[in-house]
Amino acid sequence: MTGRYRLYLDESGDHTFTDIGDPAKRYLGLTGILVESEAYRTSFHPALESLKQTHFPHDPDYPVILHRKELISCRGPFWRLREGTNRRRFDEDLLHFLAEQEYFLITVVIDKLAHIARYGDAAYHPYHYCLLVMLERYCGFLNRLNGQGDVMAESRGKVEDGQLKAVYKRVTAPSFCESVARFFQTALTSKELKLKPKTANIAGLQVADLLAYPCRQGVLMEEKRIIADPDPFGGEIRRCVHAKYNRRLGDGCIRGYDQIFLG
Repeated sequence: MTGRYRLYLDESGDHTFTDIGDPAKRYLGLTGILVESEAYRTSFHPALESLKQTHFPHDPDYPVILHRKELISCRGPFWRLREGTNRRRFDEDLLHFLAEQEYFLITVVIDKLAHIARYGDAAYHPYHYCLLVMLERYCGFLNRLNGQGDVMAESRGKVEDGQLKAVYKRVTAPSFCESVARFFQTALTSKELKLKPKTANIAGLQVADLLAYPCRQGVLMEEKRIIADPDPFGGEIRRCVHAKYNRRLGDGCIRGYDQIFLG
């Protein structure tokens, strides 16, 4: 598949260096979904909207926005999931959507405790570091296919948004490093990181939100940082999307290629 792509991003975990001794705050994961524009327009977006209308009927002028935490707690429009049959049917349809749609995955996880122990005051911002690694993998994918694309993430606040845009701009700036800049410039169609609020009803961002936590947990289990994921449905999601990870040519490797752990 060639053409124009968009990378949709979402994170799982805390992006600060606060309380990183707490295992729940030690790791930050960033997951990206790469979707070709025509596949997104004709299948990915309409299929997700159909799934939402089937399980959470609503006025299209006031769209339902899928959000993992609210789905789990059955809050707001997801109250129907409190009934077991409704939950099973939704879970089955979600897994079918994730398996059938055409997209690729990249997940980057950072151990913030190890990172700051190694670099001290020179430690890089965890989210920004993960973003740089994500962009490297994304642009490598695009250059391999002679494709191009851009990047969209969920807006996280005025200050955070400004910092993210600056990181994104830095890698495409000619002064960054001519050969490195060319690597990014060839692949990226925009020098601006696109940021949208959750209320914008962006299908790619909603699916990234649903996958960010289980994908992070999958990397942590591969690295033996956790024994098991307490969320059984997360395991079903990981098995469902495993084939979507971009793989290294030659040996089909995922670990260390598009499942990256920064220890």
